[in-house]
Amino acid sequence: MKLTIERAALLKALGHVQSVVERRNTIPILSNILLSADGDRLSFSATDLDMEIIDEGFAQIDVPGQITAPAHTLYEIVRKLPDGADVSLTFSGDDPRLVIQAGRSRFNLPVLPAGDFPVMSSDGLSNRIAVDTNELIRLIDKTRFAISTEETRYYLNGLYLHTVNEGGETKLRAVATDGHRLALAEMPAPEGAAGLPGVIVPRKTIAEARRLMESAGETVDVQLSPQKVRFEFGQAALTSKVIDGAFPDYLRVIPRDNAKILTLDNDLFAKAVDRVATISAEKSRSVKLAIEPGRITLTVRNMEAGQAVEEVEVDYDGEPFEIGFNARYLLDVCGQIAGPQAEFRFADPASPTLVVDPVDPGVKYVLMPLRV
Repeated sequence: MKLTIERAALLKALGHVQSVVERRNTIPILSNILLSADGDRLSFSATDLDMEIIDEGFAQIDVPGQITAPAHTLYEIVRKLPDGADVSLTFSGDDPRLVIQAGRSRFNLPVLPAGDFPVMSSDGLSNRIAVDTNELIRLIDKTRFAISTEETRYYLNGLYLHTVNEGGETKLRAVATDGHRLALAEMPAPEGAAGLPGVIVPRKTIAEARRLMESAGETVDVQLSPQKVRFEFGQAALTSKVIDGAFPDYLRVIPRDNAKILTLDNDLFAKAVDRVATISAEKSRSVKLAIEPGRITLTVRNMEAGQAVEEVEVDYDGEPFEIGFNARYLLDVCGQIAGPQAEFRFADPASPTLVVDPVDPGVKYVLMPLRV
């Protein structure tokens, strides 16, 4: 294999694929990326066996071929080369190393055979939809913070993508929950989405797909099967296994009749929560909200660090009551509200609270209260 490629094109493609490679691998080939040179393209593949990212760039191919090289080392080398450099990649059977040259720089990297590199099959991915990139980014950004990190409940370790039909309209919906909070975002379903299988996309896959969307075009092609999901971003593509499990019936925990409605300035409230949480115990991070007409009083008590109290003006004219929440969860939800105000809908201190964004009615959040 022998080729020349612009440093910018090489760096962009390597940046897309190398992040899927784990820093520590017990299987040596998984620390490498597959380089395939043919025609006028150099393609790059990386995998962790659960997910695969492929990208490509234009190159001058003198001798086509395939080889694998250490992903992170190759990326760091190219990242540190001068802007505008032409990079030469050469591999021959005479020297079991990949030779990288740019100007007066020369590197020799160990390689492993291309035939040993695992390739993820795309069988069964017959359901394809084209989703607006900005809308897909919105679905992910509004919900992924609530994905569980608790490995024992593996079926919560991803984002549940599925379609629903409400009032004769089909919607594409993303839901995430960790059992303490729930985030839901939806959009009008793109053409052909009706009847798509619901899938739980793993947390790592969601993070990688979101990163690739930064340089995607106007739409992202999404293919689904009960076992896999594939995102296509122009020349780049990400294929991943989905979580084999049943997502819980989340509709049961979304309140529908919470009659105590409170509206507040989202930014002022978030800053107040952040201030009083400074002295909260790290484990619970509990903040008590005393709600009464016209105001809300935030209180945090810590036996070692003391007490913090702050008042915030709100629009509320119901009966006074007290309720507690994890401060971190409150801040996460406030961070996703698009408009200047947030609307909290309460039932009682022991029941789930619904938070909605008046500017974006397609987004809902549910918070489970703490004992106060």
